[in-house]
Amino acid sequence: MSEFVKLEIGDGIGTIRLQRPPMNALNTQVQEELRSAAEEATASADVRAVIVYGGEKVFAAGADITEFTTTTFQEMTVRAAALSSAFDAVARIPKPVVAAITGYALGGGCELALTCDWRVVADDAKLGQPEIKLGIIPGAGGTQRLARLVGPARAKDLIFSGRMVDAEEALRIGLADRVVPAADVYSAAVELVRPYVNGPAMALRAAKQAIDGGLSMDLASGLALESHLFAGLFATDDRIEGTTAFVEKRKPGFTGR
Repeated sequence: MSEFVKLEIGDGIGTIRLQRPPMNALNTQVQEELRSAAEEATASADVRAVIVYGGEKVFAAGADITEFTTTTFQEMTVRAAALSSAFDAVARIPKPVVAAITGYALGGGCELALTCDWRVVADDAKLGQPEIKLGIIPGAGGTQRLARLVGPARAKDLIFSGRMVDAEEALRIGLADRVVPAADVYSAAVELVRPYVNGPAMALRAAKQAIDGGLSMDLASGLALESHLFAGLFATDDRIEGTTAFVEKRKPGFTGR
């Protein structure tokens, strides 16, 4: 039974909820519980979209630095891959995923937000990768996902300086997708993903795989991946329903099969 990370399911939406007050520090236990929650959300047919949420006060203020003060090089050599793969489990959820960010999303918290497809950010939130101030660098995907999202020059600015950005700047550089009052963050996240709950789940899965997978390939390989995934959808019930509904001029009733 998870202690700090819960998967709450309702109306087709799975909320991965961090509950380690006061700041949702991402220690080793939280990382592994995140992995488990992501795997559960991936496997559950009752989950059609996902929200990652830290609560009304804070998303996640980063790693548990007390662990770092005594961790040796040999220990981190073993742990670093597990840290990265725990966050990658969230990135690989084959469903629409949004981060609902209040308070702080710093260090590992920002990296967790980067694993999501979108970020809904409170107007008073702060985001950043301050690891450089500890003499280290982001180790859970920050150097890679941030650069792909906002471009290498902006990523270097944020990671080299370790500075925090407010919601307005995050929106301007593409780190945030929507900025809303803090009290509305979770409801805005629900609003964002709700249209996908009754959508064509297999097509959404294929679209996410094509986009995310293609980013690590050259154009020719990406196009080949797209063609493969496109053709595969012709084996689904939703393709039959979607195309038939279009011809019959009615709203499709997708089943996710």
